[in-house]
Amino acid sequence: MQIHPLITDSAQLAAFCARLAQSNFVAVDTEFMRENTFYPELCLVQLADENEAAAIDPKAPGLDMAPMLDLLCNNEDVLKVFHAGGQDIEIFFNLTGKTPHPLFDTQIAAMALGQGEQVGYSNLVDLWLGIHLDKGARFTDWSRRPLDKRQIDYAIGDVTHLATIFPMMLEKLVKTGRGVWLNDEMERLANPDNYRNDPEQAWKRIKIQSRKADVLGRVVAMGAWREREAQRKNIPRGRIMKDETIADIASHPPRVQADLPKVRGLSPAWKDNEIGARLMEAIEASEPLSRDLMPDRSSNGPGPGKDGALVADLLKLLLKIRSREINVAARLITRSDELERLAAGDREGLELLNGWRFEQFGRDALDLVEGRLAFAVVNGKLKMTRTEEAPPCETVPEPQP
Repeated sequence: MQIHPLITDSAQLAAFCARLAQSNFVAVDTEFMRENTFYPELCLVQLADENEAAAIDPKAPGLDMAPMLDLLCNNEDVLKVFHAGGQDIEIFFNLTGKTPHPLFDTQIAAMALGQGEQVGYSNLVDLWLGIHLDKGARFTDWSRRPLDKRQIDYAIGDVTHLATIFPMMLEKLVKTGRGVWLNDEMERLANPDNYRNDPEQAWKRIKIQSRKADVLGRVVAMGAWREREAQRKNIPRGRIMKDETIADIASHPPRVQADLPKVRGLSPAWKDNEIGARLMEAIEASEPLSRDLMPDRSSNGPGPGKDGALVADLLKLLLKIRSREINVAARLITRSDELERLAAGDREGLELLNGWRFEQFGRDALDLVEGRLAFAVVNGKLKMTRTEEAPPCETVPEPQP
């Protein structure tokens, strides 16, 4: 594979992307910094196909990145290959308002091949290529210039190995018939809605036990206030205010701005500064959360009850057994919250009751809940056994005339 020098020139980048546009796929990775900013600061982009690879310096003066962004976000003929690509995709969404598409994520594919729930890139390379990566440059400051050769070599390695692994992984997926299992997962990863920072939805990330409408209304208002402040100043949310502080203020709102320093985590400056004034405006303008927006009790509440919790535990055991039998990561099949909903009697909108998930696990999970499947110990090993028929449902006698 040809490795190009660091690309800092617009003409070089345009020519490189034009060649990659003729490929079936392009491996993509980025290096970024986000410790001190709200939006990730893009510091380096690495691209490769089967024949060539290069790192692109987005900080190079006057560099026109349009050909690269067009290749990644507008070209539907080239598959974009990432590993654990969520944060990389977020960066391109912030730059263009679009996500790379179509895409393939090797971390998700590894789950379908039974190679771990969240296999890291270095482990993936070791597993498929037998290469032990040097992690020395992993925590480098990518924003500093100039970048040295060791940094650039480390960064390019992330896509050269990926470009080698992807065809091997794809071949195995085709042979096992599991490639189609990943279509929904890849489309979900590419969904632009995942990367939009809507201040009005920011409250959903804040954990609070209260279900009082007025308290949650203040959480909504303060979540949106903090999101706008952080975006405007381009600093992390936590630098504005911690989640715990928002929850505390929502439950015990100050009457006047001068009371803000009494809140744990806020300095005396909040009693008369501008950000404190804007916070008080948000609190005072808040309205009780409407009933239709009230969070599901299952996400914060005590759970489905003792019997439901026991059934959920049985479903988790079944999931563990089945994922081991078919050699697929349990996380790819379903999540704990879906199992709890199934145990509680919910049947609507559950992914495990559709498509390949139903065939591989959902049918048995449903049969277990409805009494057509049971656990048994045979020769010291846990097995699943079919019952003759489902137990009769309890019925209410009809009233006698």
